[in-house]
Amino acid sequence: QVHLVESGGGLVQAGGSLRLSCATSVLTFNRYAMGWFRQAPGKEREFVAGLSRVDGSISYTDSVKGRFTMSSERAQNTVYLQMNSLRPEDTAVYYCAANRALFSADWGSRQPDYWGQGTQVTVSS
Repeated sequence: QVHLVESGGGLVQAGGSLRLSCATSVLTFNRYAMGWFRQAPGKEREFVAGLSRVDGSISYTDSVKGRFTMSSERAQNTVYLQMNSLRPEDTAVYYCAANRALFSADWGSRQPDYWGQGTQVTVSS
């Protein structure tokens, strides 16, 4: 059983920052590609960032490039999403995700095998 436990969401003003965390087991951390998705009200869930388990490279969706940074801490079996210069359009439920077959950072159209419970991020204007 794969468990992804997210934390760090909240309410922030536009231009502010938040850091999301996603903790998992050592087996999941080593065997699954990890990524972040988000779902805004009335919209489909979309890919935000992904971490390659081959070379550690990271892929971002265009709308967050230069503002969001995904990272990992192997000792903690945790991945992070540092979100800076937040905009109202970043408001969404953010989900940590894991995929067993994926090796690259770019998830493309691949869907996760497992989802976290989601954490709400609200950016006020």
